[in-house]
Amino acid sequence: MNQEIVTIDLGSNSFRVLKYDCENHKIISEYNEVVGMADGLVDTGLISKEAIQRVIVAISHSVEVIKYNPQDAICVTTAAMRNASNSKEILEYLSQEAKTNFSIIDGKEEARLTLLAVKYALKREKINSDKFVLLDIGGGSTEIIINTKNSYKSHSFDFGIVTLTQRFLNHNDLKNDLENKKLEIKLFLDSLNIDFKDYSFVATAGTPTTIAAIKLGQDFFSYDRNIVNGTIVNLEDMTNCLNIFKNSSKEDIVKLVGRGRVDFIEVGIYIYKMIFEVLEKDESIVLDDGLREGVAINYCETKCKN
Repeated sequence: MNQEIVTIDLGSNSFRVLKYDCENHKIISEYNEVVGMADGLVDTGLISKEAIQRVIVAISHSVEVIKYNPQDAICVTTAAMRNASNSKEILEYLSQEAKTNFSIIDGKEEARLTLLAVKYALKREKINSDKFVLLDIGGGSTEIIINTKNSYKSHSFDFGIVTLTQRFLNHNDLKNDLENKKLEIKLFLDSLNIDFKDYSFVATAGTPTTIAAIKLGQDFFSYDRNIVNGTIVNLEDMTNCLNIFKNSSKEDIVKLVGRGRVDFIEVGIYIYKMIFEVLEKDESIVLDDGLREGVAINYCETKCKN
């Protein structure tokens, strides 16, 4: 069996492709692009034609860069497709036009696969992976996973950076809603009867990695996942980022965070900050590894061994 596989994670905002070596568990190459799949979803309940054209263009670009056959890729898609009433038609259209076969995965499977990637990443970075709380802030959903040695509990919350930004254009409304979300998250965590003092706080996805990159002096164009992996981010780093965004031109912010994240990064920081407060943590370990890596590792562990 071919030990090289390609996985695609089509999220509510990002399109991420990975070529992975199953035998050595190594990333061969990767491709990332912001496609804004959830644009307008809150108002219409639909994924727009414009968004799907951006996805088709992104698939085409990624094929040029990574050199793979889309028909052979293992493709998953998440919250935007879960919530859109036209997802079935969209997936059929993608299959015809881009030769990709996407599976919509639910929040539980998304959490399981993301956790798998993060456990591998923590071992790679030589960080203890026995007890940790994992936060994955997506465009359309936010996953919280509590890992205790070989068991875990997870919950997928129905909000993300794109959907919250689009729902609350008024800052005060957003603040009030975040307070309600905080209570919802606290109720879930309290129901587990766990003392989180011994648990490290790990965060993945675009918001944490962007804050870590800015802390390290990187921008969107000089971003290096190998340096970002394992970076410690604290509340002060988030305040610094918010101040930078407040005092920078849109052009400068684009250089820092990338074109498709400018409108959403602040809301991402508010969500991240909220989890810090609920967990009563001072710092968090940031990792770039997420769903697409988890899909690859899962495939390697199940299919490549057979």
